[in-house]
Amino acid sequence: MVFLAGPRQSGKTTLAQTIAAGFKTSTIFNWDYPENKRVLIKKPDFFKETPRQSPEEPLVVFDEIHKFRGWKNYLKGTFDHFHSDYRFLVLGSGRLNVYRKGGDSLAGRYGLMSLWPFTVSELVNRRRSWEEFRKDPLAFTPDPSAGAHWDSLERLSGFPEPYLSGRIEDYRRWSQAYHQQLVREDIRDLSGIREVELAATLFALLPSRVSSPLALQNLAEDLQVSHTAIRSWLDVLESLYLIFRLKPWSKKISRSLGQQKKLYLMDYVQIASEDARFENMVAVELWRAIHSWNEWGWGSFELRYLRNTDKEEVDFLITNQHVPFLLVESILNDEQLAAPLRKFQTLLHVPAIQLVRKPGVWRQFANGTHPVLIVTAADWLSGLP
Repeated sequence: MVFLAGPRQSGKTTLAQTIAAGFKTSTIFNWDYPENKRVLIKKPDFFKETPRQSPEEPLVVFDEIHKFRGWKNYLKGTFDHFHSDYRFLVLGSGRLNVYRKGGDSLAGRYGLMSLWPFTVSELVNRRRSWEEFRKDPLAFTPDPSAGAHWDSLERLSGFPEPYLSGRIEDYRRWSQAYHQQLVREDIRDLSGIREVELAATLFALLPSRVSSPLALQNLAEDLQVSHTAIRSWLDVLESLYLIFRLKPWSKKISRSLGQQKKLYLMDYVQIASEDARFENMVAVELWRAIHSWNEWGWGSFELRYLRNTDKEEVDFLITNQHVPFLLVESILNDEQLAAPLRKFQTLLHVPAIQLVRKPGVWRQFANGTHPVLIVTAADWLSGLP
């Protein structure tokens, strides 16, 4: 089976419909439709009722099936019995690989792929090959459309509905519904959290916490709940792809920060601080990239950040096989090399990039023997594999 996971309203159902249109015979099941629920419970192999239009294997799409209490056992049994005669595509806005409802393991029966909101690399569609990028991550070919796409992402987010509308009014309408209704529905339906309103309030507080190490105790005091509750709610928000968090990197870093994570949002338009919003946009681009690289089998990548007790910080470190690969700093408009980036590059001996919001920036030089690139963010990010 192929599991396709990602944020709600990132286009999974639309993509599945496009894929299904390429099959002579296909069946699309959506757990959110009451009639579909009744059919599955009454006749678990309902898809056999769809007449085959050709000898090829039919496609069966299960959308939001992980909301079904026994979804893992159901998929395991269905796949084991029908895998030689059907192909299965499973969609979900929860983390299908980590979400637990009990039942037998699906290990070895599926491959996980992710679908993210639009990124500038997808919109420009001039991605470099992995081999080119691996050999020289600082190289890139500017595209004249990258800046306009970046501006649209900053105003409208990368979610298809508001982005394709091109209107800030449509983004505001979409965002209000997304955060007030869908967030609460998913928290209630998938997490078992009783204090849904408090968890939703926590989510509303997070835009002001973006880009800084997250102090859970402060959030607990603001909401008058336990430290454990905050940690649990953040785990749920992350499992639903509403947020993601980065751990600090400590190897070879003297007086490195402990385990405080930095937090970022998938819908970054609501972040009031221009600096934090810019950093969040860069984070989303890199987050999409490393997940894609891992899913395509190019390595074992992680996205981390660097910070020591002197509050010297570099926003992002990409590692492969637990070895530093590339340093990335995001600074809104400063074209001078940031001192912490220079320092940490000297310690880790890897290429470094400083991304700026300002258009038309390109400077490449050496920090000792180590290459450094200062460049407009949209230009370099649009070439990510």
